[in-house]
Amino acid sequence: MTKAKSHSVAGSIDPNKNGLHHHHQDGNDVVFDPSSMSLGDDSKSGVPRSPATANLSRKKATPPQPAKKLVIKFVKAKPTMPTNFEEETWAKLKSAINAIFLKQPDSCDLEKLYQDVNNLCLHKLGGSLYQRIEKECEEHISAALRSLVGQSPDLVVFLSLVEKCWQDLCDQMLMIRSIALYLDRTYVKQTPNVRSLWDMGLQLFRKHLSLAPEVDHKTVTGLLRMIESERLGEAVDRTLINHLLQMFTALGIYSGSFEKPFLECTSEFYAAEGTKYMQQYDVPDYLKHVETRLHEEHERCLLYLGDLTRKPLIATVERQLLERHIHAILDKGFMMLMDGHRIEDLQRMYSLFSRVNSLEPLRQAVSSYIRRTGQGIVMDEEKDKDMVPSLLEFKASLDSIWEESFSKNEGFCNHIRDAFEHLINIRQNQPAELIAKFLDEKLRAGNKGTSEEELEGTLDKVLVLFRFIQGKDVFEAFYKKDLAKRLLLGKSASIDAEKSMISKLKTECGSQFTNKLEGMFKDIELSKEINESFKQSSQARTKLPSGIEMSVHVLTTGYWPTYPPMVVRLPHELNVYQDIFKEFYLSKYSGRRLMWQNSLGHCVLKADFTKGKKELAVSLFQTVVLMLFNDAEKLSFQDIKDSTAIEDKELRRTLQSLACGKVRVLQKLPKGREVEDDDSFVFNEGFSAPLYRIKVNAIQMKETVEENTSTTERVFQDRQYQVDAAIVRIMKTRKVLSHTLLITELFQQVSVFLLFALG
Repeated sequence: MTKAKSHSVAGSIDPNKNGLHHHHQDGNDVVFDPSSMSLGDDSKSGVPRSPATANLSRKKATPPQPAKKLVIKFVKAKPTMPTNFEEETWAKLKSAINAIFLKQPDSCDLEKLYQDVNNLCLHKLGGSLYQRIEKECEEHISAALRSLVGQSPDLVVFLSLVEKCWQDLCDQMLMIRSIALYLDRTYVKQTPNVRSLWDMGLQLFRKHLSLAPEVDHKTVTGLLRMIESERLGEAVDRTLINHLLQMFTALGIYSGSFEKPFLECTSEFYAAEGTKYMQQYDVPDYLKHVETRLHEEHERCLLYLGDLTRKPLIATVERQLLERHIHAILDKGFMMLMDGHRIEDLQRMYSLFSRVNSLEPLRQAVSSYIRRTGQGIVMDEEKDKDMVPSLLEFKASLDSIWEESFSKNEGFCNHIRDAFEHLINIRQNQPAELIAKFLDEKLRAGNKGTSEEELEGTLDKVLVLFRFIQGKDVFEAFYKKDLAKRLLLGKSASIDAEKSMISKLKTECGSQFTNKLEGMFKDIELSKEINESFKQSSQARTKLPSGIEMSVHVLTTGYWPTYPPMVVRLPHELNVYQDIFKEFYLSKYSGRRLMWQNSLGHCVLKADFTKGKKELAVSLFQTVVLMLFNDAEKLSFQDIKDSTAIEDKELRRTLQSLACGKVRVLQKLPKGREVEDDDSFVFNEGFSAPLYRIKVNAIQMKETVEENTSTTERVFQDRQYQVDAAIVRIMKTRKVLSHTLLITELFQQVSVFLLFALG
């Protein structure tokens, strides 16, 4: 608050002049003339008149007086400060400051001290006062820090003393600032490059701390030891650490004095710990330890470390515990985690590796694992039967890990896809064949306990494997052959499932890929109509032998697999049936040629045994052999061969299935598993079985090595035809072309074919 300045006024009477003269500082006289004043009625001015005064004025008239002048003169002397005012005032202030630093009571009132500072500032003595306060504070601060030299060797005790010294300084400077607040608000603000009293105290503390290197070093060392003890699991006074680090921050020396050595010690600590724990722990436990350490350091930053320290601190921990050991972690435990399907541990590994931008080594490790593990599945020929289920299980495991552990990372998806495609094509064409056989097994009748939903799910999973195989034409060849058997023998579990699979293949590869497969279904449906028409025809009603029912499948040659012609001498009844049907068909579809595929025929025979009648589901070749025993009790191998005209190897397999299998309708003499040239056969009249209809497994219906080889060779031959046709098309267009350009354009021409066939 600004006080009004007072003026010294001196009044004197001049006997030589009428009036009072007032001497003003500017030397001018102001003359006061009483006669010039008009005396009015007091009653008008609001001042009441007493009766006595009124009577006096009436009785006694005042004679006119000569005019007198009052002169007021101002004194020219300036106001002066009392002698020794500054020294006396500073003495009181100094005493108060000493009392504050020494924590002693002071008799002087704080308000009076504040007023003294105010008076000094008003008389332009703020600069001198500031310097005296600074000097006094420096003496006490210097003494306080010197007193810490040589104190307790116990670092925790020493840190407590430093903290107390700092807290005392803060309290003392706040007290001093409250007394000299007017100095802070006037002189300090008006004078450039002058610190506030608080900042001045911090600067003095920082200065004398640097002049006491033992205290500085011991404080930093103590803090580092306490933090290291906490990392080792010991309980420490976090409040003490927090206060001392706040001191470093307030003094502006946090980064240089503490943070740099702290990060160096942190790096050394975790470098040693990382090396030690990598040797002692397995990978899952080590990763958990790293995760725990990172959480601890983050919490430490929240509790007492500076905000700016968090980033370099976490980076230091990540570098020492993770970056230095990336390849060691992968080499030591990645295979184990993948084999064990350790979703949580793999997710932790992914999360930690992503923190240090090391996902590429992890992706490479995933790729290597897939190739190494998949090679064991694909290359083991003894386990070909289980290859497709194993690949499906392996792929499902990889997908689960990709989704749950690797956060559906696109880079990992690409590596998994490329590695899986590589492994599934290590054995050229074999996986394609086995996938087709696996589908045949699932789509064939007899899969009990499998619902339509489960079957559809299985087809979708197999389709994933189908996308990876390069020899898609091999798959098509074997799938078509197996589909033909299912359709012709009526062994398909579900026509809807069959058509669903064809639709999926069509979506994947286009209509050209499934054109022949769809044609096979059309032939089956058309054959049903032809059979119904045949049964109602005049030929069937008048010429067919009684007791025989026959159903014929009319197949379009281009749609169905190529079957080698098999010669067989049919019984008279069957020959008659074939001739009647041929007559009917050619009369309806002129210009066509029928070729009977005897190897695909199957029959149901009624047989009389001593223990009852049975129905035997057998192949056409088995039927021809069994019907010979209607006219003979015993036949030699040569007799049967002459009567049936069946090829030698096929006949041996047929007789083996009838006399050496589980269902022994014939008896072989002598007994044995192989059919020899001098063997004889008799009808087994004593045959018995719990079921009325019995399926006699036809060995010739099972795929032989020769058939597989033949199918594969036909695929290779088709590929050659495709390439030859493409070359002819190119050369017809270009006429002349260099070899290099021919190869380039050839790849372009057959790109679609290569996509499906060669990959």
